[in-house]
Amino acid sequence: QVQLVESGGGLVQAGGSLRLSCAASGSIFRVNAMGWYRQAPGKQRELVARMTRDGTSNYADSVKGRFTISADNAKNTVYLQMNSLKPEDTAAYYCNSDVQTDWRSPRSYWGKGTQVIVSS
Repeated sequence: QVQLVESGGGLVQAGGSLRLSCAASGSIFRVNAMGWYRQAPGKQRELVARMTRDGTSNYADSVKGRFTISADNAKNTVYLQMNSLKPEDTAAYYCNSDVQTDWRSPRSYWGKGTQVIVSS
C-alpha cells in the first residue's frame, strides 16, 4: 500500500502565495513521477504540474510563471509553490504519483486532496 498525504492548502487573498506539500509513504520501491492536479466545482480534474524522477517538469499553461514544482526524491516528497494566486486557482488540489512497489510496472496513486481558496 502507498499513501499520499497533502498539506498546505488554505485561504489566501488574490496575489498571495501558498506552498503545497505531498509525501508518499508505504511499500515504495521507486517513485517515478509526482505531480499535482486540481478540480474546481463543476469542472474536470486537470493537470497543474508534474515532475519525473530525473527532474523533468511540465506545467499547465494557466500556471506557467506563477507556480513551481519541486521534489525531494530522498523523502519521496513533492512541493508546489504557488505565487500570484488568482481566484480562478480556487480548487481542490490532488497529489498524484507513479509508484513501483516492486520491480513490476508502476501504479498511479492519489492523495485525498487539499483545498485552496483564493479570494478576490
